[in-house]
Amino acid sequence: MYKYKNREFNSLIQPIVENEEFLKTKNIKHHGLTRFDHSRRVAYFSYLVTKFLRLDYKETTEAAMLHDFFTTEVENENAIFKLRRHPNYAVENSQKYFDLSDKQVDIIKTHMFPVTFTPPKYLESWIVDIVDDIVAIYEKTFCIKRNIKATATFLLLLLFK
Repeated sequence: MYKYKNREFNSLIQPIVENEEFLKTKNIKHHGLTRFDHSRRVAYFSYLVTKFLRLDYKETTEAAMLHDFFTTEVENENAIFKLRRHPNYAVENSQKYFDLSDKQVDIIKTHMFPVTFTPPKYLESWIVDIVDDIVAIYEKTFCIKRNIKATATFLLLLLFK
């Protein structure tokens, strides 16, 4: 498993990434990658920002790692409804396996603001919300770029066969 070259970050997320239920997120597609990789990326950049700003980077990193921690999908839910409800699923699931502070619950519950309507209470919650948006855009763009390259390669192979 790839680890970021930051011992403190890796030690903060270690209990989470060793949890059997959380490891299931490695098998769930998310923004063209996996939910595990997406969560780890959001946690890492949230860690860097909150540590730089001398905020509560430990709780923020853990909550950011758990922000999309759900392993089942609700059938027949439209996309907007899923976006609005998944933070609650992540909180419920996270609380089964980890002790969360009020701040961590807020970070997870509000990471989809303004889609979820409830604004974050803490600066750390705002940071995870913004980092998640930036990471999601990056991941989607990366996947679109990869698909365009694959399509172009296929078309060129057909043309010059």
